[in-house]
Amino acid sequence: MSLLDYIMTNSETPNLSPKWINTHALKVVETLQRKGFTSFIVGGCVRDLMLGIIPKDFDLVTEARPRQIKKNIHNAFIIGKRFRLVLVKRGELQIEVATFRRNKKDSDIDVIGEDGEPIKKGDNYFGSPQEDAERRDFTINALFYDPSSGDVTDYSTGLKDLNDRIIRIIGNPDIRIEEDPIRIFRAIRLAHKLKFTIEHKFKKSISANAQMIANSVLPRRREEFLKLLKLKNPSAAFVEAKDLGILKHIAPIIDQALESNEFILRLREKPECLNHQSTTQLFSFLIWAYYRSQVNPDPKVKCKSKNLLEDPKLKSLMRDELGMFNYEQSICCKALQQQAELSEIVTYPKDKLKVYTQKDSYPTALMYAKLDVSLTAKEFSFLQKFIVNASS
Repeated sequence: MSLLDYIMTNSETPNLSPKWINTHALKVVETLQRKGFTSFIVGGCVRDLMLGIIPKDFDLVTEARPRQIKKNIHNAFIIGKRFRLVLVKRGELQIEVATFRRNKKDSDIDVIGEDGEPIKKGDNYFGSPQEDAERRDFTINALFYDPSSGDVTDYSTGLKDLNDRIIRIIGNPDIRIEEDPIRIFRAIRLAHKLKFTIEHKFKKSISANAQMIANSVLPRRREEFLKLLKLKNPSAAFVEAKDLGILKHIAPIIDQALESNEFILRLREKPECLNHQSTTQLFSFLIWAYYRSQVNPDPKVKCKSKNLLEDPKLKSLMRDELGMFNYEQSICCKALQQQAELSEIVTYPKDKLKVYTQKDSYPTALMYAKLDVSLTAKEFSFLQKFIVNASS
């Protein structure tokens, strides 16, 4: 029985045991252990199962070097230029297998990559399980699980922090934030996802080093904003980011908007029809909250997408703060224009209606209508059904 089948037919709360772990991930660990390599399941999947949450993916760590993993595991591919790891493919499933790492020592000589350039400091110095744990971000993400014995190895305070529901960074918070400022975002998101508290010393360090978030690159911040928007209540995470002084350094328009209770309230109103797999709809939800609270509260007032795309403040919010792609910006603004037209198109002839509903902005426009209650229940049901029929 697959993990998915087990989940569908069993009402038991998930727990840290082999029956809740993907069989492919288990087999990779078992194969490496059988070949004599110390190997574990590690990270968020261990944390989530111990909290009764079904993991989205499974990460593995081993003493085997990338080439040794590739040699012993079929359909395994070495990836990464700076951080070499192995990607094991099983159909649509992808399992990441990393070798134990450690920080660089003074006596180490930089490794030269295939392109003749030195590999980034510390990325490919192989070490012990304890050294690997010390490189991880938070204590609750540094738990090593051996499915063959059922043992969990904890080199820090991960088990205690998991029990106490605390997000604690491993090592000196100031140094770890300087190493990778995105850890600030990760801590906030994880705290709100799990309903944990950020440890006091770590939280104080975040506030003191908030300006370092500006050193992170926009594509990584974009991914973190998307993850915040996937939370059940994104507004709480955004408010905490503002309170800690983070957003003013990378998203001053959002930071200012959070002075408005209306914006915060709208960030709580995620509709069920929002597609979490669509980056466009996730970003469009935030833009809707901003537009309705800061620009135009009336969904019946028509607007032109061209004007919205040329508005300096809105453009900066989408492009510079959120890192939205051009097509995402376009769909978002077209949907705002299209939303005001929805009540009129209900009376269109079927052929004309079919053409209209095939526009790429149509699903987002319907989401806006749901959020603003700008259509009657009958109108919304009709238009929603039509787009389903039209796409089938």
